[in-house]
Amino acid sequence: MFHQFNPDECTACTVCTVHCPVAAATTRFRGPKMTGPAFERFRLFGLHDDASVEYCSNCKNCDISCPSGVPVSTFNMLARAAYCRNKKIPLRDLLTGFSGDIGRLARHVPAFLLNFGMKNPVSRFLLDIVGLDRRAPLPSFAPLRERRRLAGHRPPAATTGKGDTVALFPGCFVSYYEPRVGLDIITLLEKAGYDVIVPKDFACCGLPLLCGGLMEAAGKRARRNRREIIRLAEQGIAVISPCPSCALMVGQEYQAVFPEEIIGSGAAPVYEAAAFVLEIVEQGRLDITAARSVAGRLAYHAPCHLRALGMGRPGFEILRKISGVRIEDVNAGCCGLAGSYGMKKGRYEIGAQTGSALFNAIGETGAELCVSECGSCRTGITYGTGLPAAHPLSLLARAL
Repeated sequence: MFHQFNPDECTACTVCTVHCPVAAATTRFRGPKMTGPAFERFRLFGLHDDASVEYCSNCKNCDISCPSGVPVSTFNMLARAAYCRNKKIPLRDLLTGFSGDIGRLARHVPAFLLNFGMKNPVSRFLLDIVGLDRRAPLPSFAPLRERRRLAGHRPPAATTGKGDTVALFPGCFVSYYEPRVGLDIITLLEKAGYDVIVPKDFACCGLPLLCGGLMEAAGKRARRNRREIIRLAEQGIAVISPCPSCALMVGQEYQAVFPEEIIGSGAAPVYEAAAFVLEIVEQGRLDITAARSVAGRLAYHAPCHLRALGMGRPGFEILRKISGVRIEDVNAGCCGLAGSYGMKKGRYEIGAQTGSALFNAIGETGAELCVSECGSCRTGITYGTGLPAAHPLSLLARAL
């Protein structure tokens, strides 16, 4: 089944299990090594009934910690797809997996109607019945005007063609729940002399579908996105995303998970937005020396998927460059929400226990505002701590 990976590359050292937040929170998950490379030896003989793999949150801490460079999480995601292939997909996994399509269908509906329809007691009760825990946080749809501004953004006519062009891959969370983040990033890039486009042909990155075992649907979105990104690359247009999970999925996971006959060939890089902005700041293309200090104490959380990209703490490093900013890297593990993982019944308690160490550590900093590149993390942190959370580039945009 795994056309690129050999399970024998795993030395069974169990480092991945030690660093797995889900394995630490529940015995129902046998750990990334056992459900991934170890059980793959049985899957090669056609055995796929390993229900434990459904508890993997795909946080990538196993990949980050593996001393042998084994893509443990990829084994687990492909194993989940094989496990789900001949089983009925739960309605909750369909709702979360196709959340990007649902958001696209609702793109012209006012936020107050969407949020009331999603969060009123009757709706939460019904969602709980289908498997989305009523205690879990749900993000709120942004005002319709902001969603439309981001989706319809075009470079100012006076600047078009005068500078480099970059394309924004906003991702579902920013597109529907926090378009202000996308607009702030556009503002920063335009200050640096870029023309910014938001192509309409981008689809959901497919990560929620992959995590739900819906491999075929995820593959369709992968093919569509790669085709568009390669087209842009041929024109010399870089693609950036404010969501580390989208950047990881599109930039790396597509080639790891899908065979070439599905996604085609050719490089399709996607740059994480904070890392891209940090680079142009250090190059002197974006001058932030006059940035005003952000009031209050900040707590920074590095998302798991950002760490999996292996690019350090770009948002943290940017804000540290602003004179007078007081910011602390909490460095206390996963938030537990993991996309939609912590929203699901049977997973909510696992997510809450996983995130408790982070939430306690944030509380000990005395911070007034939390900062993280990941929208899911920001949702989980606000729910777990009661503190507001922001994207670091939004803070930078307001400081300039």
